[in-house]
Amino acid sequence: MALSSQRQPGYSRRARYSLFAAYVAAVACAVLGLLLLVVSVIDPTGFGAVRGVATDATAPVSAGGRGIVRWVGSAADEIGAYFWAGSKNKALSAEVAASRPKLIEAEALARDNLRLKRMLKLIEKHPDVVATARVVSSSASSTRRYAILTAGRSEGLRSGQPVRSSEGLIGRIVETGILTSRVMMIVDPASVVPVRRLTDGMPAIATGRGDGGVDIRPLSAGRNPFALKDIFVTSGVGGIYEPGIPVAMAVRVDTEGAIGRPFADPDRLDFALIQTIFVAPDVAPPAPGPAPDPADAQ
Repeated sequence: MALSSQRQPGYSRRARYSLFAAYVAAVACAVLGLLLLVVSVIDPTGFGAVRGVATDATAPVSAGGRGIVRWVGSAADEIGAYFWAGSKNKALSAEVAASRPKLIEAEALARDNLRLKRMLKLIEKHPDVVATARVVSSSASSTRRYAILTAGRSEGLRSGQPVRSSEGLIGRIVETGILTSRVMMIVDPASVVPVRRLTDGMPAIATGRGDGGVDIRPLSAGRNPFALKDIFVTSGVGGIYEPGIPVAMAVRVDTEGAIGRPFADPDRLDFALIQTIFVAPDVAPPAPGPAPDPADAQ
């Protein structure tokens, strides 16, 4: 009788050995587990030592497996972030665009708050302030440089009163209305301000150039004594402007003097202080004493 072409696994020696090895391993594991259970009940200290050895032996494998799991998780996150990058970028761009006007508004409010604080300190320091007004316009394209204030005769303003900001001198009032006033700024060619150098008090004259700067000329003839970054303040000579108001800083030096940049930039003026006209004290010669008595000479 011919043998069947489909042989059963039981007839294979390799299959029988594999099945026998599986049985032996299962029985060995069961016996080992039973022994460990008996040891954990009878000798918990020894079982702890055995458990520590097992933990030490399997720690590298656990660490490697945990690293693989983390790598797989991070790879999945990276893939997800790649596919969702477009939508997230669009959402973030929209959020930035919506926040930009608020940031600009907050920065403008912070700057206005800082300027108002400086003005408040200046008002507290100078009790001769007549009024505080907003600068509504200034002529920047013409050679004549004027500014308009939102205060006039109703606020006590008069022609000739000096106008300044927290940064420095602006100019003086030349025309007044009931509610507004016209200020000739120090950068106007018709403006002449007596100044002195802050470091040594050297007198000079600051004249407007009409282009946003001032010409500073020394009163003494000879070599130009000015240098770059020299600071000039009002001297108080001749009245109108009280001494010590910042006027300009030298940004260029020529053979005749210096060209200064005003501290009160006309393009950034928001508020102005109007002060009373400064009257320079008269320096009278000392009164002659009484004639000596001839008897005292004897």
